[in-house]
Formats: sequence, C-alpha cells, structure tokens
Amino acid sequence: MKSPNPSIEELQNSDRYELVAELEHRQIKEFVMEQITTESKLIKGFMIYQGVMILVGLFFATRPVVLAIRGNYEPLFWLFGAIVFAFTFLIIMHELLHLLALKITGAPKIKIGGYFKKFIFYAEADRHVLNRQQFALVALTPLVVVKVITLIAIALTFGQPVFYFWMFVMSTHSLFCAGDIGMLAFFDRFPDSNVYTYDVQEKKRSYFFREK
Repeated sequence: MKSPNPSIEELQNSDRYELVAELEHRQIKEFVMEQITTESKLIKGFMIYQGVMILVGLFFATRPVVLAIRGNYEPLFWLFGAIVFAFTFLIIMHELLHLLALKITGAPKIKIGGYFKKFIFYAEADRHVLNRQQFALVALTPLVVVKVITLIAIALTFGQPVFYFWMFVMSTHSLFCAGDIGMLAFFDRFPDSNVYTYDVQEKKRSYFFREK
C-alpha cells in the first residue's frame, strides 16, 4: 500500500495543491455529522446498512430478555457479556485495527487517543500523508475484519446461547464505524481530484488537500 504521495512541504507550498479542510480532533463528531448530511452514495449505503444493523441488534437484544422471563437465563448472561465487551475491548480492537492498517501504509509513528467525555477515539499517524485509497484502507479495515469475524462466529454458534453475544457485537460495531465512514465520505466531495490528508499530533489537527 506504499505509494508516492506528495510530501507535506509540497502540499503546503506547491501551487498544485490547495487546502480544502482543517479538522481539529475535538471537532471530529461535528465534522462527521456534516458529512452524513451530504448526498454521498457511500453515506446513503451505510445508512441503510446501519438501519438494518440497529433493527437486528434490537431484536436480538430483546430476545434474551424474553427467554429469561421464561426461565432460560443463559442467553441474557451472554448479552450482558457482549455489552461489556463492546464498550471496552471492542473499542480497543477497533483502534488497533486502524493502527495495523496505518502500519501497512508505511506510517512510522502512530498514536491512539480519544476524548472520553465525547466518546470519541482515534488513531493518528503523525505527519504521514495518505491518499484516497490508503485512507479507505485505514477507515474500512475495522468494519470488514470485525464483520468477517462475527459472521463466522454467528454461523458456528447458531442455536447456542453464545450466539446472542456475537449478534450484539456485530450490530453494535456498526455504530462504531459511523465516524470512519463519515471521514471517508469527505473524499467523495472531490470525485475528480486526488485528495491527501495528514495529521499533526502536537496540534491535534488533520489537514486535507486536493490536487488542482
């Protein structure tokens, strides 16, 4: 995935490129919400997927409660376990998958951070320029990997109480991916241009440039 991208100096100083967005990391949620309101095909497709996952999650979160009322508590036990797992270890796994994808693009220095009060978490590669394809790899790796793992687990545990664990994890993780899809959708605003981005760790900002 390593490819010849322009340097930060070229992006900043060359007449071939222009700055199209500067994102303060504290404002990631607002930035993502702005992208979600666009007419991007990526956003439309993800919103349909998200709606399906929410309905699936609600159904399979309610079913263990019904079974517990009937005296079968094991599915409810696995559901509680899934809730704890999703909001602890799954978040860590999600960001580590971003980190792995950034490593594949050749990023030498990566940091995982977050704003806990806003429930925002991110992986940033300090001063490492990414093109559209590389950013797509970084953004989509957690979605694809977790989806494949959970689908395999669901198929293997169908009819068992632990099945509810994997169903909840799969449906909940789709919510965690909304920010990644929103960030990726920003590139769709410039379909005919090469777009590049990089983070500056000490400023806690990301910069987006397009080739004129």
